[in-house]
Amino acid sequence: MTHRAARHLVPRDPAARRQTGGGPTRSRAVSARGAARVFTLYVLLAIVAVIFVFPLYWLASSSFKELEDIYTYPPVLLPKHPTLANYPAAWGAAPFGNFYVNSVVTTLAGTGLELVNAVFVAYAFVFLPFPGKQVLFTILLASLMVPIYVTILPNYLTVASLGWLNTYEGIVIPSAAVAFGAFLLRQHMLTLPKEVIEAATLDGAGHLRMLWHVVLPLSRPMVVTFGLISLVGKWNDFLWPLIVTNTDRMRTLPVGISFLFREEGVLDWGLIMAGTVFVVLPILLIYLAGQRHIVAGLSQGAIK
Repeated sequence: MTHRAARHLVPRDPAARRQTGGGPTRSRAVSARGAARVFTLYVLLAIVAVIFVFPLYWLASSSFKELEDIYTYPPVLLPKHPTLANYPAAWGAAPFGNFYVNSVVTTLAGTGLELVNAVFVAYAFVFLPFPGKQVLFTILLASLMVPIYVTILPNYLTVASLGWLNTYEGIVIPSAAVAFGAFLLRQHMLTLPKEVIEAATLDGAGHLRMLWHVVLPLSRPMVVTFGLISLVGKWNDFLWPLIVTNTDRMRTLPVGISFLFREEGVLDWGLIMAGTVFVVLPILLIYLAGQRHIVAGLSQGAIK
């Protein structure tokens, strides 16, 4: 093709050249639209972050406020006269030492039992052949649809008949087997590489060895994710510990917060906020420490 013939193929009109595919102007326009989308996305994320973080900020800020700052209108975001007096007052208004011990024991024991049950049940549904497997799995799924409030009375009657009222057993054991954990881990174990499982089987690994050395290491992000979900739920559980305990010696932290309402007549909100910080701070620190495992578990499940 000669130079003259090639020149006829190039549009002379600038608008025509922009329509046929490019040029600096079009690139700048595309870049500007992309930057605008990114900026809009960051603005929306910032708004959502403020909505979620502001209650925590208000909780922490109010715990350092005096009564006059709390009942000031319009509300003040920062305490005018910060004080630490609310924390020792809240700690002394109720036996928070007992509450902390009870919450730690019941949360760790309950989470551990729930994890063990979920892992073994999920492994059995995935790797063990036995009659009635699909029927049992259907029953497991159906149990997810049963409201927790339906089980409160039967569980309470069972605990009372066993003499477990005001005991750690009464708080922990009724919630040690939850279908959600078994279902979540079962669905994850179905995505594990079959080649690795077959290689372990050919190597002569039994079920316990395969579970401990193959399945659990591959499932660690999902196991940790479920463990954190269970930990948060049991730490914040209010209704069941309230029902099965009636002494200050066995109360847990969420129930202990109600002592501040009762003692103070719902007047000193600075005291109540300080007591709430006692409940929220430990689980918040644990969540911040384990959030990378949650992200890894969710992303791993999404990729597979």
